[in-house]
Amino acid sequence: MEADMTCPQCGCEHVYPDGSLWNCPECGYEWNPEDAGMPTDGKAEVRDANGNVLADGDSVTVIKDLKIKGASSVIKGGTKVRGIRLVDATDGHNIACKISGVGAINLKSEFVKKA
Repeated sequence: MEADMTCPQCGCEHVYPDGSLWNCPECGYEWNPEDAGMPTDGKAEVRDANGNVLADGDSVTVIKDLKIKGASSVIKGGTKVRGIRLVDATDGHNIACKISGVGAINLKSEFVKKA
């Protein structure tokens, strides 16, 4: 278990145990993997803008207009996205999905709410 443990806050792989708690040297986060709310596989939960836990296959709604980098189009607030896929991304874009009229795109979970 120790070899696969990563920080649930920042994803750092250089965590170390200190008694019953685990510590992250990069962000300073401390946690107990035995707590009920904490995933034991080392992956952090993905939550929407309202704090609801997201899972693969969920439907979400975009909460504000989002400009698409490198394109002149915009994803309008209120756009419903079906069948999301959660991905591990270092740039914060942790939702992979397809939007009609736009195509395959990655979104940040802070800009969506569970439908």
